[in-house]
Amino acid sequence: MTSVADQISGPPLAAEAGVVARDGLLAQAGAPAIARPVAAERELRLDLFRGLALWLIFIDHLPQNLLTWLTIRNYGFSDATEIFIFISGYTASFVYGRAMRDAGFIVATARILRRVWQIYVAHVFLFTIFLAEISYVATSFENPLYTEEMGILDFLKEPDVTIVQALLLRFRPVNMDVLPLYIVLMLFLPLILWLMRRSADLTLGLSVLLYAATWEFDLYLSAYPNGFWAFNPFAWQLLFVFGAWCAQGGAQRMSRILASPITLWICFAYLLFSFLVTLTWYVPQLSHFMPRRLEQWMYPISKTDLDVLRFAHFLALAAITVRFLPKDWPGLKSPWLRPLILCGQHSLEIFCLGVFLAFAGHFVLAELSGGTGLHFIISISGILIMSAAAWLFSWYKHSADKSGSKAKATGGNADLAGGGA
Repeated sequence: MTSVADQISGPPLAAEAGVVARDGLLAQAGAPAIARPVAAERELRLDLFRGLALWLIFIDHLPQNLLTWLTIRNYGFSDATEIFIFISGYTASFVYGRAMRDAGFIVATARILRRVWQIYVAHVFLFTIFLAEISYVATSFENPLYTEEMGILDFLKEPDVTIVQALLLRFRPVNMDVLPLYIVLMLFLPLILWLMRRSADLTLGLSVLLYAATWEFDLYLSAYPNGFWAFNPFAWQLLFVFGAWCAQGGAQRMSRILASPITLWICFAYLLFSFLVTLTWYVPQLSHFMPRRLEQWMYPISKTDLDVLRFAHFLALAAITVRFLPKDWPGLKSPWLRPLILCGQHSLEIFCLGVFLAFAGHFVLAELSGGTGLHFIISISGILIMSAAAWLFSWYKHSADKSGSKAKATGGNADLAGGGA
């Protein structure tokens, strides 16, 4: 995830208010790179796309419906997971990188580990409630297929062993793979930031080497009762580290490349190519246009190991986005986009809520055998519930808990505030 996209972040440390301008350097005029925000300023584009990723993940977790065809996974190689992990690396590096510089390695590491513990507790809580939700529905409606579909059959057979494995992050029901990935990546964040303070480019190079070794030597983490993690941390760390590298000045250094018309046309060409390939998955009659050698080279396009084609597809989308969506775009202040931004600012809570809502929607559709209309209503209802919950969390943070927020701001506690840097 965390897909999850990022569950951390918040206001920069109080001591950062007096930091010289080079640490909050904005992109030069016309440069499309993501800029590092100054002082207490938020990068609303990160919140916007993190919220969008939450909505897309919720829709993709429902059975096929009308809105499912609007998600990016149907038009290219990557999906909302890449958005989550990149933003996670970016915001984590921005928030805790400054903490490491100002407070030192030990203090920053302690704050990161505290955040990891918070996400771990959220994961355990989500696992417990999700398990109860599935078990209740399966028992009440006398339909054991729910336990098999959602991957908790082993828990019902051996609950004692399975709970231990769940605490070790080796057993997870369906749709609960993002937070464990994010927990593992965050555990290594202190080392990543320590290396980046010495050489950000070298750190990214080491990440690429680990990614290559993962494919060459088939590195993976095993899952219980058999198999492996749905998101291989040895591979997905590349996207996380790349996001951290961008936050540490990499995006600024790439600004000339991103501004080049050649880069723009290469990105468009690759997106068109990936769309045409994806089209053959849904229209079998077009598959004979695919050259045999190209198919043998491309397939399978692994999501588990973050296939390079998926990574390149995300890079193309990101490059076009930062070029045509400037940091000061007036639409970011639009009330129409406010629900997306609020969801992105409270991503941990909204992600957990989205998992519950996805199963509830799956249950309703299975029991009522509804058509396109019911699918649409459930999808929109879930998005409205997530948006309302995000508004409630935001209201509580800024109004009902105003005194607590002031205390956090004074103490520079960037670990507990949700949202993005």
